[in-house]
Amino acid sequence: MRATDAAPAGIAEQSPRRPPWTRLLPGASMAPSLRLVERNLVAWRGMWLVFVSVLVEPIFFLFSIGIGVGALVGDVTLGSGQVVPYRSFVAAGLLATSAMMGPVFDSTFNFFVKLKYFHIYEATLATPMRPTDVIGGELLWSLVRAAAYATAFLVTMVVMGLTESWWVVLCVPVAVLIGFAFAGAGLGATTFMRSFVDFDFVNLAIIPMFLFSATFFPITQYPEGLQLLIRVTPLYQGVVLERALVFGDVGPGLLVNAAYLAIMGAIGLRVASRRLNLLLLP
Repeated sequence: MRATDAAPAGIAEQSPRRPPWTRLLPGASMAPSLRLVERNLVAWRGMWLVFVSVLVEPIFFLFSIGIGVGALVGDVTLGSGQVVPYRSFVAAGLLATSAMMGPVFDSTFNFFVKLKYFHIYEATLATPMRPTDVIGGELLWSLVRAAAYATAFLVTMVVMGLTESWWVVLCVPVAVLIGFAFAGAGLGATTFMRSFVDFDFVNLAIIPMFLFSATFFPITQYPEGLQLLIRVTPLYQGVVLERALVFGDVGPGLLVNAAYLAIMGAIGLRVASRRLNLLLLP
């Protein structure tokens, strides 16, 4: 019997059913998304210096501000009353920042270039992959980078003696959650961008968050009105989570911060999935 012959009578032709755990997004499976991750790994082999530059940037901030300025500042009192070294305080904030930077870069600039200029996703859809698989693959790639940056930074903190609690073993999973939030939001926002001029809005959002999300100073040092604004920013949620784990100041209130990040990422992914369907499918 040739491969083109019909199946024997009584045997219905069926496509294999996907187990529930393989679903990353509605209509997407893990396997096609992993193929896109593989493609990104191959493409990044010749650009490893860019990868490393994003990796070491928070470490440079740690040495210049955490160590240098930390010698002048001394100790910092947390909201719980716990007194901690300033360099450890800054390190915990920069750990959250390192988890944000890679996914933001991937889900905005890189995603935009591949979508608008290289037309990679149009070629991808010539395969069995669908727009939801594309979004899933780009999300997974962003999370891989978030985990890599956070792990390298956390190892640096441990070597320098900047951790205070065994809760730090959860810092990398929390970093992945931070990456999920910013990658989802970045993918969703990028589908609305028309040109590189729109990336000014990305910088307008990221730079103030980096400077004012209690990364370098306790939130109590800001005016009350600014404190309220900071408390609703996404990076602040990540800083609170990472700092609580570093110093062992863990409580049920952290679930609110984690839920904020999870919802933010989920909404962004939903928007990105629907928008990419409209952009790529006739």
